[in-house]
Amino acid sequence: MCIVAKAWDYHVEHALQTTLDEGLAMVGDSVKFLSGHGRRVLVDMEHFFDGYKNNPEFSLRVLESAIMSGATHVVLCDTNGGSLPSEVLSIVAAVKKHIGSDATIGIHCHDDTGCAVANSLAAVDSGARHVQGTLNGLGERTGNTNLTTVIPNLQLKLGYGCLPEGRIERLTAVSNHVAEVLNRPLNPQAPYVGASAFAHKAGLHVSAISRAKDAYEHIAPELVGNGTRFLVSEMAGRATIQMKASELGLTMDGPAVNQVIDDLKRLEHEGYHFEAADASLELLMRRATGWEQDFFRVESMRVITDEAASGTFTTEATVKVWVGEDREVSTAEGNGPVNAIDTALRAALVRRFPQLERVHLTDYKVRILDSGSATGAVTRVLIDASDGERSWTTIGVSANIIEASWNALEESLVYGLLHNATN
Repeated sequence: MCIVAKAWDYHVEHALQTTLDEGLAMVGDSVKFLSGHGRRVLVDMEHFFDGYKNNPEFSLRVLESAIMSGATHVVLCDTNGGSLPSEVLSIVAAVKKHIGSDATIGIHCHDDTGCAVANSLAAVDSGARHVQGTLNGLGERTGNTNLTTVIPNLQLKLGYGCLPEGRIERLTAVSNHVAEVLNRPLNPQAPYVGASAFAHKAGLHVSAISRAKDAYEHIAPELVGNGTRFLVSEMAGRATIQMKASELGLTMDGPAVNQVIDDLKRLEHEGYHFEAADASLELLMRRATGWEQDFFRVESMRVITDEAASGTFTTEATVKVWVGEDREVSTAEGNGPVNAIDTALRAALVRRFPQLERVHLTDYKVRILDSGSATGAVTRVLIDASDGERSWTTIGVSANIIEASWNALEESLVYGLLHNATN
């Protein structure tokens, strides 16, 4: 059982509106009741660091009350998230000296100063052996200690056993799955598990990695289930294109590499940005080798938006596609043109490709490229998607936002089918 106790005298007197002695008695009685019923009791000491800074004697007495009543763990909480690593380091050391081995010290940090992971590591360095956190750093305000960061730091960097053998390799997949379930896109720059955590673009980096992978990677990305990525732009040379092809498992001859370079220069001049659209880049490179997707062929697409008498808008999309020799026509409504197109296209394809049921959009971003043209500006659309195991991004660029969205959406589904073709 994990219970929460007030470890800051200010909270006892003003939030609980009771005396300090009564506050101590409530902690002791609660722990004694639970431990007396055969429960192992963990006590989260709320606002411990603020309390210790204000009145260390009382905060330590709260710990004593819990431990003497049978608590096995006392968890020091930085509830307001305002502590810094140097403070956590010294306070946890003082607690460890005070309680010795009578109970396991835990740490619970919020990220209001951006130090939740650092504070947790500092606490472990001073003797804490229980770390509380959340996957992807989820939590109120700015979040809690990010387990996808603190676990590999503890296990791979400091040598602590956090997960059973073979489990840490699933960290990236689990992180992506949680983001997908919550429909909260994972930060691509998240340490260890982010899509950019082991991504390289600069020529110096790519050149070094081609000779020694650990030249610019602090760990082997496979240890946490991630992988090396090479970012490609119009400035890419032949060697970078070849390395990207190798990463994707493609065999590209000289003419194909030249075709990719020419396409990148032309498309990025038009507004494409392939560093942010890995899936579109892969499809472009595959097409340069002579590959053409044969999942479906679009005959036409139409979107109609009507304003009802009530002032509400309805959007309807009709999509006509060929799947092999079969012509599929589907019409669907949505809460906007992209949603309507997506729904209609899926309805036309899902009977032949049931694997599309687990492919869904996770984010939709629009950027205006030449704002000086006002409503006639060219727009760049990025669509993020996931199948629960991998995530990808596709891109579309056009002066017509519907066309840009359609191009990004079509490529997103093609990519999903390409990597789930046999599933």
